[in-house]
Amino acid sequence: MERKELAHNSIRMFRRVDTMLRRYLDRKVCHTGVYPTQHRLLMELYRNPNCSQVGLAEKFDVSAAAIAVSLKKLEKGGYITRLADEADNRINQVSVTEKGKEVIHKSFLIFEETDRCFFDGFTDEEMAQFLDFMERAYKNMADENSRLDGEDSK
Repeated sequence: MERKELAHNSIRMFRRVDTMLRRYLDRKVCHTGVYPTQHRLLMELYRNPNCSQVGLAEKFDVSAAAIAVSLKKLEKGGYITRLADEADNRINQVSVTEKGKEVIHKSFLIFEETDRCFFDGFTDEEMAQFLDFMERAYKNMADENSRLDGEDSK
């Protein structure tokens, strides 16, 4: 197979694997009682408890309003609490509740199961190679996106 065809087939397979992984995780996560989008937000709040709504919007590449809607749903479900900051009422302190922490604990078990399933039949060396290949591909695309960002600002 020539390089162009190998590249095309590799990217197509990468996208298929990504689709399968997302489908698998969405199916597993739905059993936690939280929708996938809210789940990602809950996990981020757990990892970075002091992040702002604007910071969350930037991280997930969505509007602050979209984050506000998701936070409201998580709060209504009892997964988080929001308290106005004493120094600035415009800022909310978001905390993950015990119910939210239960979802997070279940999620870590799901992630461990996913890792086992994803890398079934891989040697440690193959896993390390896979990681190296993915990091290199990520860097290539990040560099290209930075270049395009520079062109867009002209």
